[in-house]
Amino acid sequence: MTQSTEVKYGERDIQEGKLITFPNPRPGRRYDVHITLPEFTCKCPFSGYPDFATIYVTYIPDGKVIELKGIKLYINSYRDKYISHEEVINQILDDLVAAAEPLEMKIKGDFNPRGNVHTVVEVTYTK
Repeated sequence: MTQSTEVKYGERDIQEGKLITFPNPRPGRRYDVHITLPEFTCKCPFSGYPDFATIYVTYIPDGKVIELKGIKLYINSYRDKYISHEEVINQILDDLVAAAEPLEMKIKGDFNPRGNVHTVVEVTYTK
């Protein structure tokens, strides 16, 4: 069997990793949006070992709402990046705030234990 070097459409979509938003269907109403992303992966910048986590996004939209397919592809774009737990959760917050401009947002990264160490990183934003 020959291995194709062709970039697959899913890989291409992940590489682009664009965050997409759409207008809030209920502007002026405060409500919470909870998104769980249970298959997050990145690589340890020191060892190169894979890190696995569940990412929890909670936000109160203002004028925009985050489109779910876009956030899925964006999160998957981290799978081959060498980045610390602390940096990746802060970067995700920065990127989501820049895209959606929410009233409030909280990102929680619950990383799977590795070497008998369990890490949870939480960051928040308030407009």
